[in-house]
Amino acid sequence: MDKQPVIFEDLGIINYKSAWDYQEMLVKKNLDIKSEIRKAEASGIPIHVPEFTVRNTTTNYLLFCEHPPVYTLGKSGHMENVLLSEDEMEEKEIEFFKTNRGGDITFHGLQQVVGYPILDLENFYTDIGKYLRSLEEVIILTIAEYGIKGERSKGETGVWIDAGVLGKERKICAMGIRCSRWITMHGFALNVNTDLSYFSNIIPCGIVNKQVTSVEKELGHEVDFEEIKEKIKRNFEQVFNVEIILSNTHLHQVPA
Repeated sequence: MDKQPVIFEDLGIINYKSAWDYQEMLVKKNLDIKSEIRKAEASGIPIHVPEFTVRNTTTNYLLFCEHPPVYTLGKSGHMENVLLSEDEMEEKEIEFFKTNRGGDITFHGLQQVVGYPILDLENFYTDIGKYLRSLEEVIILTIAEYGIKGERSKGETGVWIDAGVLGKERKICAMGIRCSRWITMHGFALNVNTDLSYFSNIIPCGIVNKQVTSVEKELGHEVDFEEIKEKIKRNFEQVFNVEIILSNTHLHQVPA
């Protein structure tokens, strides 16, 4: 069976709202296609003829980017986990957004790989838990290549180090997604050479008494940012059994 294609785009450094709008645009494109398929099915139109299939096929994407400093709060998050006032955030030039993803508060900044997979899970498996575990596996495999043992923490989405060692638990990759009619958006944020001081202004993911770490902190030195992105892409292909297709130019206009 042929591997499903996933179009990859590296958006570089882009503000959070622009990347969010871009995701929404790609998701809407896929949702519109699904609506057309449902209408055709309801009307008795044969949907497996080649002409219909080619025109009405959802597209999988994997977006990478870095965001200038920003705090984002998930739809189930709590404002009390934000320890700065709006004025203080403005003074420190940190943006803030309430989002439609799952999870609580997190930070995005430079030298953090933010990955936004936009997948039609109906072409993979309709299981959100399995999808999240697969995203975690991509990161676990990636940091293992640097000699870092990533783990899962029961009931806490993301990738951790020393998850079972009381007082030493530290998160290296946060995750939060949204899924609409099995089309995913948002995703993961792996701390690579990230400035971790920004996390001191929040209670990360709403979890008290647990630390945040980065690949740089664990190794004691910076790592090649482009190299780790390539490793994530390769492991994404392996875990999801897909073929990543590189896009040298934006296939759609990224919102300014």
